[in-house]
Amino acid sequence: MNPEILLELVNMRMPFGKYKGRFICDLPEFYLVWYHSNGFPAGKIGVLLATMYEIKLNGLEYLLKPLKK
Repeated sequence: MNPEILLELVNMRMPFGKYKGRFICDLPEFYLVWYHSNGFPAGKIGVLLATMYEIKLNGLEYLLKPLKK
């Protein structure tokens, strides 16, 4: 895994949808599960959402805490 992706998860905001403006790392799990079931968007945002889904699914959110500002 690219460590820069972890930094992007804590610094990038959701660009669209119900949670527009919220940091990707702060998206609710059910929202990520919905994307997992219905398909992640194409491009970088899809990669970030899929990564965040895997982090939450496996209980690894603690890895992001030191990166948050």
